[in-house]
Amino acid sequence: MYLFKNSTYNLNIQPIIKQLLVVFFCLVSNSIFASFILIPMDDVTQTNHLKAYGITYWSLEKGNTAKWLLNYEGGSFLLEDSEATRNECKIRGVTFQVISDTQAAKILEEISSPSKNMEAIVLEKAPKIAVYSPKDRMPWDDAVTMVLTYAEIPFDVVYDEEVLSEKLLLYEWLHLHHEDFTGQYGKFYGSYKMAPWYIEQKKNAENLAESLGYSKVSQEKLVVSLKIRDFVIGGGFMFAMCSATDSFDIALSAEGVDICEVMFDGDPSEKDYQTKIDYNKTFAFKDFTLVKNPMEYEFSSIDMTRKRSSIKRTSDYFSLKEYSAKWDPIPTMLCQNHTQLVKGFMGQTTSFDRDAIKSNVLVMGEIKSNREARYIHGVKGKGMFTFYGGHDPEDYQHRVGDPKTELDLHPNSPGYRLILNNVLFPAAKKKKQKT
Repeated sequence: MYLFKNSTYNLNIQPIIKQLLVVFFCLVSNSIFASFILIPMDDVTQTNHLKAYGITYWSLEKGNTAKWLLNYEGGSFLLEDSEATRNECKIRGVTFQVISDTQAAKILEEISSPSKNMEAIVLEKAPKIAVYSPKDRMPWDDAVTMVLTYAEIPFDVVYDEEVLSEKLLLYEWLHLHHEDFTGQYGKFYGSYKMAPWYIEQKKNAENLAESLGYSKVSQEKLVVSLKIRDFVIGGGFMFAMCSATDSFDIALSAEGVDICEVMFDGDPSEKDYQTKIDYNKTFAFKDFTLVKNPMEYEFSSIDMTRKRSSIKRTSDYFSLKEYSAKWDPIPTMLCQNHTQLVKGFMGQTTSFDRDAIKSNVLVMGEIKSNREARYIHGVKGKGMFTFYGGHDPEDYQHRVGDPKTELDLHPNSPGYRLILNNVLFPAAKKKKQKT
């Protein structure tokens, strides 16, 4: 009888034991098996650096958090694991590794060591992105538009109407297309005044200015520049390339001063306008001299394009500075790459004369031998800005009418990575910069 009762007891308890074992193995499997996705960003492992940024942005859009592992394997990303994220990596051709909690903890422990120039930065929310660009401009006219599209990072195109109607308040990050904010139509007059595209662009700009209530394009562009300035001062992040960098600062410095010649705005420039330039109003540049000749394809002494004859194409590389990841995470984020040497490239504004850069602006990429800065960053009010010289990181000397760059041929471009560092940077949980 006793044996019978014991057998019955064993039969009844077996299902309970099975359930407990299932729960136990599930708990154990969470710590033994995968719970994170590591996206390496070194020069050997990663097959598509550019799309890796897009994966990270996509994960943030889905409501996940991520970690940017500064200086760890080229600035790798640590994402929350899910089947959807794995599939997205496979679809986009991004190299990834599925790692356990234990492995992730070891990586983070290594990064936290005081002896390691590394840091794990929490990425919290995908920033809403705007690209300031004429609506009729083709995507391949602008490197940022191209790489955002290639990385599958969503953005909105805004222009003067949206800026003047306060639409920038909807965004955290703004890129300035290769614009001329001075109202001189890119200083293309000398070479292209008879070209149909130049005539059409000038007419469109004049019509837009008139429709917005301004008699001159220069006046309308100044008000746009001031709105963008206020966007940054209020806490926005601004990124600009090529002529949008110096022409923006020139427009701010020339507020209330007519620097345009008759072929640009219908009347002569103001007498002695150089003496009326106010460098206190600029973001990055100081003590520059404006180019007065309307036939010359240059805005000012800021640009180094004509001062770099000693730099040959085969040796045109600029170096990225190294910062303390734990003490200066912001410039460290902006300089994340799988190489310290980045291939140079030309533009209307190729690079910046060191003598024209304010002392409170960080020079993050430079050619020391020529005292030229390629990549600079600064703070304005509650916001920040980054200026990047040149037109297209994978088109050395882009000319009007040249075909677009096929980024499928350059998925690991260090020059384009710098752009995407800036795109992802506003997602970071901010730490106060020490230097």
